[in-house]
Amino acid sequence: MSDREEDRTPRITRKSLLRAALVVPAVPLLAGVPALASTPSGQPLAVTPESCDDDDLTPPQMEGPYFKPGSPLRTAMVDGAGTRLTVTGYVVGLACQPIAGALLDFWQADNAGAYDNVGNRFRGHQFSDAQGRFTLSTIVPGLYPGRTRHIHVKVQAPGRPILTTQLYFPNEPRNSTDSLFDPALLMNVQQVGSARQATFDFVLNVPGTPPSPSPTATASPSPTPPGGGGTWQPYQPYAVGAQVTYSGLAYTCQIAHTSLPGWEPPNTPALWRRR
Repeated sequence: MSDREEDRTPRITRKSLLRAALVVPAVPLLAGVPALASTPSGQPLAVTPESCDDDDLTPPQMEGPYFKPGSPLRTAMVDGAGTRLTVTGYVVGLACQPIAGALLDFWQADNAGAYDNVGNRFRGHQFSDAQGRFTLSTIVPGLYPGRTRHIHVKVQAPGRPILTTQLYFPNEPRNSTDSLFDPALLMNVQQVGSARQATFDFVLNVPGTPPSPSPTATASPSPTPPGGGGTWQPYQPYAVGAQVTYSGLAYTCQIAHTSLPGWEPPNTPALWRRR
């Protein structure tokens, strides 16, 4: 630890609150109420933190051997038996501003701990809404040798680098023996009937203006004129490998999707690669 770090005044960060919340006994939730992280005193932790800085950045983790490009666009990937799990949260930047149109690409093991490396079972991508929110419906992944339970995810704000990381479950026996486990990546998980509800907010290294104290709608990324003088068009299905031009540049599709205004190739590098 540097002298500068030692001299810093101790303070509560979002990550420390999440860690502290783990020692608070779980309180059953009412059906339909999202699970929010709690402070040690039991007060809910705001979904979009009041202050964000480098300490709050969601840490990266290795991709692992099972990532496969071309996942389907969907928010539900309940592709087999298992305990139902709903994960909700926000994608925000350093100023805690919601990030609209952020790509979230999830993949995980099935109930038996196996990955589908041929098809797209338990694989899917989606985009955060105008308020930076996302919702994923899936199952609790199974265990396989050497790892604790986890969900893989890639998150990318429009025009920014990709964050590759993993999400973990609290109170798992293997958390203490998994060399990759990071408590900063623990979801807040609650049992609701026979299912589980979890929350996690991704804080990306994206500068911005702090949100107004008064709730205001956050606009989606401003679309550029359809076509941009090329072959790309909105509301068109594009397969992996499809090639388009836009504003005089050529692009190749990396993830199958149906295009929307605001998803022009220059705005979505996770979807389109420059040729």
